[in-house]
Amino acid sequence: MGVPALFRWLSKKYPKIIEQVIEENPIEVNGVKLPVDISKPNPNNIEFDNLYLDMNGIIHPCCHPDNKPAPATEEDMMVEVMEYTERIVAMIRPRKVLYLAIDGVAPRAKMNQQRSRRFRTAQEAKEKAEETAQEIERIEASGQSIDQEVKSKKSFDSNCITPGTPFMARLAVCLRYWIADKLNTEPGWKNLKVILSDASVPGEGEHKIMDFVRAQRASPYHDPNTRHVIYGLDADLIMLSLATHEPHFKVLREDIFFQEGIYKACFICGQSDHMANQCTGRAKQKQGQYDEKGKATAIKPYVFLNVQVLREYLEIELKVSNVPWPFNLENAIDDWVFLCFFVGNDFLPHLPSLEIREGAIDTLITIWKRCLPLTSGYLTNSGNVDLNRLQYLVTELGKQEDDIFIRRHKNEQRRAPPPPPPPQKRRKTKANNGGVYQSLESSQTEIDNLQTSSNNEASLPHLPIGMPLLPVKGFDSQLRAKSNQEVVNNRQELRIANINAAQSLKAELNSSGVSVSTANSDIEINKNLNSDISVSETIKQDTDEKVTLATKRKADKLDNEINSEGDDDVNDVDEDSPSVSKDSEDSIRLWEAGFKDRYYKQKFGIELPNKEFQKNLAKSYIEGLSWVLQYYYQGVPSWKWYYPYHYSPFASDFVDIGDFQIKFELGEPFRPFEQLMGVLPAQSKEHLPVPFHKLMTDKDSDIIDFYPENFKIDLNGKRYAWQGVALLPFIDESRLLKAIESVYSQLTTDEIMRNTTGSEVLCFSNSHKLYNKLCHLYSNQNSDKPIPLDPTISDKMIGFVSRNPNFVPKSTFRSPLIEKNMPDINDDRSLSVFYYLPAKTAANTHKSILLRNVRMDPPVLGWEDHECVRNGGRGRGRGRGRGSPRDDRSYHNNRDTHGYQNRHYVPDYQNNRDMRSYQSRSYIPDYQSNRDVRSHQNRPYISDYQSNRDTHSYQSRPYQSRPYQSRPYQSRSYTPDYQNNRH
Repeated sequence: MGVPALFRWLSKKYPKIIEQVIEENPIEVNGVKLPVDISKPNPNNIEFDNLYLDMNGIIHPCCHPDNKPAPATEEDMMVEVMEYTERIVAMIRPRKVLYLAIDGVAPRAKMNQQRSRRFRTAQEAKEKAEETAQEIERIEASGQSIDQEVKSKKSFDSNCITPGTPFMARLAVCLRYWIADKLNTEPGWKNLKVILSDASVPGEGEHKIMDFVRAQRASPYHDPNTRHVIYGLDADLIMLSLATHEPHFKVLREDIFFQEGIYKACFICGQSDHMANQCTGRAKQKQGQYDEKGKATAIKPYVFLNVQVLREYLEIELKVSNVPWPFNLENAIDDWVFLCFFVGNDFLPHLPSLEIREGAIDTLITIWKRCLPLTSGYLTNSGNVDLNRLQYLVTELGKQEDDIFIRRHKNEQRRAPPPPPPPQKRRKTKANNGGVYQSLESSQTEIDNLQTSSNNEASLPHLPIGMPLLPVKGFDSQLRAKSNQEVVNNRQELRIANINAAQSLKAELNSSGVSVSTANSDIEINKNLNSDISVSETIKQDTDEKVTLATKRKADKLDNEINSEGDDDVNDVDEDSPSVSKDSEDSIRLWEAGFKDRYYKQKFGIELPNKEFQKNLAKSYIEGLSWVLQYYYQGVPSWKWYYPYHYSPFASDFVDIGDFQIKFELGEPFRPFEQLMGVLPAQSKEHLPVPFHKLMTDKDSDIIDFYPENFKIDLNGKRYAWQGVALLPFIDESRLLKAIESVYSQLTTDEIMRNTTGSEVLCFSNSHKLYNKLCHLYSNQNSDKPIPLDPTISDKMIGFVSRNPNFVPKSTFRSPLIEKNMPDINDDRSLSVFYYLPAKTAANTHKSILLRNVRMDPPVLGWEDHECVRNGGRGRGRGRGRGSPRDDRSYHNNRDTHGYQNRHYVPDYQNNRDMRSYQSRSYIPDYQSNRDVRSHQNRPYISDYQSNRDTHSYQSRPYQSRPYQSRPYQSRSYTPDYQNNRH
């Protein structure tokens, strides 16, 4: 995950880092889809050597997508994963290495976050199942029958996407089958080396990739001009790519600015042509044998984040001239990456004073620049932080905390909507013929008024649409069965039906103790009801008025069908998440005096002053920052370390941190089943062998306290529950391992294999030079001892390989997807071996330097981009960055992308930007704006590139300023008057 919303923030602050990906689509001939031939040149006019796939960024959207129906079966999910992966490979067309990395067992520091996510997922799934059961019961009570297929349908538990589960074991087999099929059939794969690091190999996927990159980079055979592409959805891929100090790196991901809309469907049967209140209980009818003729969804475009262009921006942003040593961009980039960890990472809670949407990164950069002359050097060095130098930065940040909290509170007050008036004071005035009802004090009068107004045709357009919002017994079943299209075509009929339903609604509300305050807005829920969250929906009438209707929903239980229009930033707001609870008032009040006492009292149960606790808390946090930095630059420093608190200290609590002694013990990773027991809730126990179930559910279990059925979520000043802190107990490692040890003897052979640490697999076709060299590994005389790869025939790739005991050359690879009619691979002509990286030593430690003989691409940024960054740019994550193209050619909008990278920038004086540097520039008249028309006719035409005219000659010639030549002004230079908005 990394820093929330970092990708969006960077793409708007530094807009030229984003490049649109040109993609060639498969063609269909006689109903048969022909795959893209990746042996052809890349349509992006650049050839890439290595492609790295963080597969969890593919697996999750394929198994539970948000823009189309979820796959019906597990085999459907496997096919989705393979097709998605094939699309990315066809898009990039790597020439040397394809690396597929699935998350394995994570370090203990990451398991805390994984545990929180999976417990939330299970809680949401439980509440969704309860709501579905209630809806089914309601439909059956109305006299309708429901197909057994709908009633018995079980929702997909995404918690199975965790190392050690049967699902992940089957996925690894399917991916090996897919790789072998491509190596046997695709000409573009004949020279490709494919590495599969599945869930049995310890480590997070993206960090296994970076271990590979760093190991190759340390080799004397490495080509420093290797072109890398890494795909994934996590923002920390940006920092990891920068940390390699390989300049030719690009991050590939879906375009988050692509407006597609949120997929909405009935949560009872899963179909998209109606909502739950219209469900008839019928199972979905397949369109085609495999439902392949179902409604197609829009294909999201992809974008590159160009790391080299980001390095250009950072060189401008981070350059400090008043330091007594030469500026070093590589060290400065490392410091910038380290500063980003303060704003957010997967291993530590961020500091209370730092929010990326409030410009936290800009604040830290400003402080860093101010402190750098005092520190006698950079904060970091190849993954190690100097704590004495860091003390300057955190001290300065601590001085600003009070101002930050006060400013945040003022901004929140300014953005907050005005509170609604008391219900008894709201009145509806009579309109025209008196057809609009008046809201009265009592709900009885209001509902009676609804019934009275139903007889007046003139009033109908003013009545709310979409009732009933709460389940109403006896509600007209024909109305519920109507499709969305019928709803549109029969608005008048539905309005009358809604009004007639008011009688049933009245009886239902009166019997349940619910009072209606106004007909067009709020439904107040009796406090005695078990309700945690009230969520409002917005429905548009024909008159384009918006009527807000409130419904009773529990915490963490908003389904797609009740969402309003979502934010376009998928990283900022998750519209599927619950809103604020009624008890969400911030009792810490960081903007008021005494906030630190209240914070420690409520979050830690500590009364201040308590210097010892504050020191231990600060030390644990500094340990965490050191651990994260080493993890990103050198690999896992400790498998066992973790931050043992739910909350962070304040920046002002970091005192004398230079005295802290930070050391890590490497240790060993958990086994897959041990991690599953540490992160899964009891509701997901089916993904574990049966002997483990009683440890999670039996009240007499020694570790039953690790699996609470209910847990508190502290909003911690946030708006949404998913942003809050899940207050789960931390796992005691010794107790956990002791309890697990007692059931290991009951495991089957297959379960023992699933609980075993695996190895990466290297595959290649019989056309590759390595094939004949490594075939001898499978002779009877050979041992399983690893042998080194020969860089002269492996495209300079180093490492060790050994025989794969699960592979037999030229045998038949049985298809794992029988139901999808995928054939066996007869006479398999690929080769598969185990692959190992060289052991880490002091000699091959990663260094933050550019390698010799690296050739940098031509600079992309122009003088105005430099001026924009130096003058502060736009760093709040909203709107378009000031350094973006002045003619609004945006990669996100897919306009003029074919020639955008190589164009010279032409300034746009009309927009009055960068005024500080205008006076020294020559004036260029703007004929399109009717200025200087007196001499327009007699002058040669000057192309106006800003208006997209004469673009055919724009690429080939640089911008040249021309002196103003006008007859009345020939003897004097012209100085524009920007203050009066002229020119």
